[in-house]
Parts: sequence; C-alpha cells; structure tokens
Amino acid sequence: QVQLVESGGGLVQPGGSLTLSCASSGSTFYYMNWVRQSPGKGLEWVSGIGSDGSGTDYADSVKGRFTVSRDNAKNTVFLHLNSLKSEDTALYYCAAATTFDYWGQGTQVTVSS
Repeated sequence: QVQLVESGGGLVQPGGSLTLSCASSGSTFYYMNWVRQSPGKGLEWVSGIGSDGSGTDYADSVKGRFTVSRDNAKNTVFLHLNSLKSEDTALYYCAAATTFDYWGQGTQVTVSS
C-alpha cells in the first residue's frame, strides 16, 4: 500500500512560482504523475517522472514552465511551477504508477491578482 500526501499549494499572483511536494510512504519505485483538476473541468495529466528520475514528461500546456523532480532518499516528488497563469488554478494531485493506482488528497493552487 502506498500513501501519498501533497503540500505546497497556495495563492500566487500571475507570473509567480510555487513548488509542490508529494511525500510517499511505501515503495518509491513507481513512475509518479502530477494530475490537476480545474473548477468545473475534468482531470488533466500534467507531468510524470520515472522511478529513478531519468525520464520526465509534460503536458503541452505546462511544458517549459513546470519542472518535475524527485528525491527517492526522501520518498518525495516535486513539481516546480513557474510563470503561473490564471488557467493553472486547480487542485493538484500526485498519483503513483503508470496505471494511477494510488492518489493523494490534493493541494490547491490558486493563481490570481
């Protein structure tokens, strides 16, 4: 069983930055995903990172602005959000495995002036 806990969300102005964290208990050898859900919209996959951190993937909507990383010694995955836009406002989840087997409770990011 894997438990995931996200943190780091908050209110930020357009153009600002945040770093989200996803702390994992249990096995760290999963591909890890970040997924978001904007108000009134469905889930959107944002980014993923391989189990050893050697491979990263991004949705076109965030490519060049967000960076995913992980520290397996600390069982933590990070999502660095830069150049934030109002359309990035969402509840951000981390999810473990390519089949999204385990999910955290989410952390809210609100981009507003």
